[in-house]
Amino acid sequence: MQSTNTARRAFIKNSALVAVPLLIGGVSLPAFALTTPPTRARGTTIRNVKNYGAYGDGLHDDTAAIQAAINSLPTTGGIVQIPAGTYLIDVAKKINCRNLMLLQMDPNTILKAKTNGLSRYYIINLSGKSDVEVAGGQLVGDRDTHNYSAVSGTHEWGHGIYAGSGAKRITIRDLRVSKCTGDGVCIGGASSDVVIANIISTNNRRQGLSITNCSNIKVYDSEFSYTQGTAPECGIDIEPDAGYTCTNVLIQNCRLNNNKKYGINIWNRTTNVTITGCTLEYNGSLGMGTVGINGLTVTNNTFRYNSATGVVYNTNTLNGKHNGNMSYSNYTRLGAKTRTPFTQTGWSSKIERDVLLRNGAQVVIGSNNFK
Repeated sequence: MQSTNTARRAFIKNSALVAVPLLIGGVSLPAFALTTPPTRARGTTIRNVKNYGAYGDGLHDDTAAIQAAINSLPTTGGIVQIPAGTYLIDVAKKINCRNLMLLQMDPNTILKAKTNGLSRYYIINLSGKSDVEVAGGQLVGDRDTHNYSAVSGTHEWGHGIYAGSGAKRITIRDLRVSKCTGDGVCIGGASSDVVIANIISTNNRRQGLSITNCSNIKVYDSEFSYTQGTAPECGIDIEPDAGYTCTNVLIQNCRLNNNKKYGINIWNRTTNVTITGCTLEYNGSLGMGTVGINGLTVTNNTFRYNSATGVVYNTNTLNGKHNGNMSYSNYTRLGAKTRTPFTQTGWSSKIERDVLLRNGAQVVIGSNNFK
């Protein structure tokens, strides 16, 4: 298999080439990888799924063969390689990773969910595991052929990757995930130390990325786009379930675009979030909206061409800072508004299309640029 750096360069090139057929309404390019994510501990054993009966022809069910290769690793872990090809996955069984391993896919590998009627499924399951990396290739859900009438409900829990049940020291990188009936990636269940780097999560039904009950999450150099199908329909949704919390989240150098609702939604019981160097554009409502967060830094981002306000800080948004951002051409649903570029410290009605504070939100508006 390729070295890490070679695989990352190949990911950038190949993702650009395959972007068109997996998107709705346009071309989306991957973020340029600026951050090298951490390598997790593992042994030196290498397994290739072709040696365990995997076909990769898009016709055979390869779930058992891939799982057999994973299960064959010793307790010290190692690397499981999946060469180029299309591998059908029975998501009722899913691919269950183990501790101390790298699931390494060729850039031209596709793990494709078999058509199903499950309300909840995962293509790759990392729950309860530690020191795991998933890298390369594509995960493709079955949203186009899914049997939504098989069981009642919203079918919003069909995820490409799920990390829950205390998963820790997880890296997800150089990956494209699309067409899931729920989220491209979902992190919850008190998981911690999860790094996502250089992925594209696009054309999923619920979210590109859900960050729920977890801590110490870092998201770099990635795109979350074209989410549409079942609420909340955001690029990234930071939203712990009732009774749980989320803390210490960094989102850096990411693109949040063309989602039906918000680029980023932050909703209740969340502390210490930094959004920096990101572009939030062409979303069907807000670029970003917040409720119930204590400790928020929003700096050096661009908010533009969103259908509603660039960013709205709402109820119980406390200890926030909004500084060094660029905003323009937001609230497009009201039509174009021409103005001369300017820099402003603090808030005034002149920037109400770009930034709003509501219901007592406590956010210091520093010096920001507008045009």
